[in-house]
Amino acid sequence: MTPLPADTHVHSEFSWDTGGASGPAAGTMRRTCARAVRIGLPALAFTDHLDLSGWRAAPEDFAEHQRVLIREGLMQPPPLDVEGYLDSIERCRHEFPELRVLTGVELGQPHLDGEAAGALVDLSELDRVNGSLHTVPFAGNRSEPVTLFRLLPDPAEVVWAYLREVPVMVEGGTFDVFTHIDYAARYWPTDEHGPFDHRRFEDGFREALRAIASSGRALELNTGRPVRPWIPQWWAEEGGRAISFGSDDHATSGLAANFSEATALAAHHGFRPGRRAEDYWTR
Repeated sequence: MTPLPADTHVHSEFSWDTGGASGPAAGTMRRTCARAVRIGLPALAFTDHLDLSGWRAAPEDFAEHQRVLIREGLMQPPPLDVEGYLDSIERCRHEFPELRVLTGVELGQPHLDGEAAGALVDLSELDRVNGSLHTVPFAGNRSEPVTLFRLLPDPAEVVWAYLREVPVMVEGGTFDVFTHIDYAARYWPTDEHGPFDHRRFEDGFREALRAIASSGRALELNTGRPVRPWIPQWWAEEGGRAISFGSDDHATSGLAANFSEATALAAHHGFRPGRRAEDYWTR
């Protein structure tokens, strides 16, 4: 039986979208480490959000505790509390010596905010920098797919806009792993337009995956939802050499969710684990 790999996309109270260290999310990092030990997870990386530019948003697109961050029509998350985050990491390493607790961030739009991120934290000192594309250009600003699906009559426009932005981010961003490439598809308006059909967008996904693979970066299999089987398949076919696994957990309960299925899919397409749990699976 293959041991569990590290969960290298985990959030704590230091991610703005959890409610923050002074709210109900307080203690999430510690609780997550305790659960990791219980379920036999050997390592995890706390990749808390590092978002440094606002984007066009509406209250209905966010949970109630996040809406207070929308000002003048822009979602404006606070910067990561780097000092508090690193202090909490050290306390967890001391309390849970049997668990490898890695540092990291989920850097939103690294092609736009890499310089500002580097001024806040030395990215080279972190164990993992996940790069995420959460917003795309729209009407002179940027918006999340969930907002654009509500505003635009043709949802395909949103998916194509997202896929076109992937090579732009790859070309101009500093990060290790491209996360949740199906981010736009998560919010596809199924009630109005039926199930998401990845085959309609195959050329765009393959082009995006080729760009990531050509850059030498890894692709994350995001397991917060069951992994779409075509993602590791197309990644391998387009020259992808490395995979990481990340639950995108924000509340402890989703830690390492769907890892058994994800690792089986990765193995089926020729990816094999490295020496350490946190190493990429490669082919």
